[in-house]
Amino acid sequence: MNAAPPSESPPGRPRLLIVEDDDQLAGLLLEYLGQHGFELSRVANGDAAVRQILETSPELVILDLMLPGISGLEVCRQVRSRYPGSILMLTASQSEADHVAGLELGAEDFVTKPIEPRVLLARIRTQLRRFQGEQSRRAREERYLDLESIRIDIPARSVRVQGRSLALTSLEFDVLLMLARNAGSVVERDTLYSEVLKTAYDGIDRGMDVHVSRIRRKLQNAGLDPGRLKSVRGAGYLLVGQ
Repeated sequence: MNAAPPSESPPGRPRLLIVEDDDQLAGLLLEYLGQHGFELSRVANGDAAVRQILETSPELVILDLMLPGISGLEVCRQVRSRYPGSILMLTASQSEADHVAGLELGAEDFVTKPIEPRVLLARIRTQLRRFQGEQSRRAREERYLDLESIRIDIPARSVRVQGRSLALTSLEFDVLLMLARNAGSVVERDTLYSEVLKTAYDGIDRGMDVHVSRIRRKLQNAGLDPGRLKSVRGAGYLLVGQ
């Protein structure tokens, strides 16, 4: 059976993919969960599940263990490294080995058949809360990059040092951001030229030294120890994290 196309729905409805080959059970799940504010789609075999999960990236997958084609465990193994959402496995198996294997392959939870709909709904909501919390944490991490005394607001392209705003050119911001993302490690000149200036380093140009020197001076004027930003002879530059 092909995936059911998602219905029109307002933004914010969690998207769930049901991977279940039992038409009767799948129909019951679609009807019950559809009454609780979810946007639902369904596939009935393991191979289609892998494609659907990776193409649509739903917030949560309800994944049967025993499927036509590849098994639920194999689906989990194939998608886990590329799928950031939650996987809740359905199984009629009472085998502890099956449960352990699913968890080791990246499933977040198990529900054993026969399914109690209210229990399944509670498990789904629990996993969605965890998923949304993780998304919020990642969003905060992606917005800000914090080193000791230095906060970089990436979307706003602004930097504060000890609470004071730092006036940087666009190029200086890009250089500092790359150094901060690699704090504690030397960033080679070649890398800065290719990633920031979008050109190859010719081995002679010292323009990057000038940019780094200006950044160091601005950091110092804001009260930061200038030794935090070092030029490493014959290699590149190092921003000390602490």
